[in-house]
Amino acid sequence: MTEFIPFLMFLVACLVLMAGYPVAFSLAGTALMFALVGTVTGHFDLTFLQALPNRLFGTIENTTLIAVPLFILMGVMLEKSRLSEDLLESMADLLGDFRSGLGISVVLVGALLAASTGIVGATVVTMGLMSLPTMPPSIALVLLGDTLSSAYQQAQLNMGIFAPKTVSIGDLFVGAIIPGLLLVLFYCLYIIFFAHPAEQDREGQPPVVKSFSRAMRNLVPPIILIITVLGSILSGVATPTEAAGVGAFGATMLAAIKGELSVSRLREVAQSTTQVTSMVFLILIGAAVFSLVFRGFGGEEIVEQFFADLPGGIVSATLLVMIVIFLLGFILDFIEITFVVVPIVAPVLLAMGLDPVWLGVMIAINLQTSFLTPPFGFALFYLRGVAPDSVETSAMYRGVIPFIIIQIILMLMLSIWPQIATWLPGVVY
Repeated sequence: MTEFIPFLMFLVACLVLMAGYPVAFSLAGTALMFALVGTVTGHFDLTFLQALPNRLFGTIENTTLIAVPLFILMGVMLEKSRLSEDLLESMADLLGDFRSGLGISVVLVGALLAASTGIVGATVVTMGLMSLPTMPPSIALVLLGDTLSSAYQQAQLNMGIFAPKTVSIGDLFVGAIIPGLLLVLFYCLYIIFFAHPAEQDREGQPPVVKSFSRAMRNLVPPIILIITVLGSILSGVATPTEAAGVGAFGATMLAAIKGELSVSRLREVAQSTTQVTSMVFLILIGAAVFSLVFRGFGGEEIVEQFFADLPGGIVSATLLVMIVIFLLGFILDFIEITFVVVPIVAPVLLAMGLDPVWLGVMIAINLQTSFLTPPFGFALFYLRGVAPDSVETSAMYRGVIPFIIIQIILMLMLSIWPQIATWLPGVVY
């Protein structure tokens, strides 16, 4: 009977989250409640919680996670200073004369913003009605990379390898390049050949300014900044933390040059960055408590045995994990899934022989697909908040289906040809 306690704890945590309680407190509170009951009944040893201070101190010492607030600051600064809006308008100026040029502009700009900062809500709001996350976002890759690295080391230790290798965040960034570019390509091809041209939507609106010089003034600086941030990580010149620092500083300087960097604006950006960062790390603390209690009830051994007993071996186990992550994406954000679900399932899957880079890219794309899927997708909720009343929710749901299909096709391609994600890291590094 005790083997069901870890699954019951996970189910209770999901129910508490669905009831609307804060994520961090839901995770930690549920875990501590089960730990207390387990201690009274003799099914849990409180010494497991003694590892919590070391876990938290390890998080404090982890310089990689410094990239998170810096990437958040960069994204918020680009949004609040209207730099991302100018980037979209300028791209539309250049491509507006082409068939579906505005739609292609939205995809390209959305790809740049999502890949460089990874703030899904800010990207969707900035892009308005047409924005869709098109590449695995950088913050997700930073958190996934850190979590998968720990899981990969744990999996090797479990297999008796006492000099375990690590998976770097740079590997994940490089591994996400080809899948991300394929998504952008598929999106653009769909818009060009299947989406209806929107020229009639411009009737009654002021003409678009077709100034090449103006477009270049708005396009070049932020694109150089974004390429510098991504390029420095991909080339190995800078760590993600260093690149995030350059990005945050560069976004601030661009806002100052544009004349958008006032004291009130800086205060607003700092408050937004602090709020989001606090949320991320508070969830990390709650997830640490949850994982320790889960391990104390023998959850890891139960999951490992469950996967081993599945017919079909690694294929069935991977498919089941992806389905569960997809469904959890309806009620949990990628941060909770990264901190809670991935540490539970990743060591087992990696011990079964999966490549950590491939697994990270698959999880990232899977989560993005879940965030787009009606009726629960987080991105759709953001989009509904900025869409005018004339745009029906049902129309948004119908419009997003082709893009969901495209992402599912890409995941199938990754399943058949994992080299799409694993080839480039092997060449670069």
